[in-house]
Amino acid sequence: MLQINRINVFYGDVQVLWDVSLKIEEGEIVTVVGPNGAGKSTLLRTIVNLKHPERSGSSGEGIFYKETKIDHLSPEETVKSGIAIVPEGARVFPEMSVLDNLKMGSYVKKAREVRDKTLEEVYALFPRLKERQSQKGKTLSGGERQMLALGRALMSKPDLLLLDEPSLGLQPLLVKRTFDAVRQINAAGKTILLVEQNIHYSLEISHRAYVLENGRIALEGTGKDLLTNPYVKKAYLAM
Repeated sequence: MLQINRINVFYGDVQVLWDVSLKIEEGEIVTVVGPNGAGKSTLLRTIVNLKHPERSGSSGEGIFYKETKIDHLSPEETVKSGIAIVPEGARVFPEMSVLDNLKMGSYVKKAREVRDKTLEEVYALFPRLKERQSQKGKTLSGGERQMLALGRALMSKPDLLLLDEPSLGLQPLLVKRTFDAVRQINAAGKTILLVEQNIHYSLEISHRAYVLENGRIALEGTGKDLLTNPYVKKAYLAM
C-alpha cells in the first residue's frame, strides 16, 4: 500500500532523515519506534506532504501510495487519496463541540456522502464520545481528546491511518485502551502506520516494525522478532 524509497528530508541545512526506506502492506499495523529526535514525526509529516523529501532526480526514489507517486501532492490532496494522520498531542478544536470536531474530519467528498454511517461507527468504537457529543473539546480529559482525534481521522474514511504517539501523556490504563482501539481499527480494515515510544505495547500489536535512530533505519523485522531482539531489549526495554 505504501512504499518509501530512500528519502532524505531537511529542515533548512539540517538533514533529519537519511535514505529512509520502508513499506506497508494492506491490512498491516507497522510501527516505527526510536528515541526522541530520531525523525519519527518528520517521517509522518513527509508522508502527508507537510514536508517534502529532497529530490534527487531518480525515478525510483520517493513516496508511493498504491503504486502512485504522491510526494508532490498538497496535504489536502494526500487526504483525498485516502491517507489520514492523527498528530502527536491529541489536538482537537477546543471551542467546538465533540460532534462538530468529528464532522470536521469528513470534509472530503467521499466521506461527506457517508458521514452519518461513519459517525455511528466512531461512536460504537468510542461510546464516550457519543456521551460527550455536545461538550466542547477543551472540556475533555486527555484520554477523551485522544479518542476524539482518532475518531476525527476515521471520519475522513482513510485506507491508511498514520498515528503519531497516540499514547503520549496517558495514564497506564488509558494507554492499554488506546492500543486496544488501534487493534480494533485495524481489524475493521484500516492499514496503520504507528509511531510510538511505548516500545512494548506497540511492537506487541504490530505485524512488522522498524527502529529509526538518528534519521536512519537501524533495524527491521516482525513485531515479535524486535521484542526479543537483544539490542532492542537492552536499548529500549531496559532488559
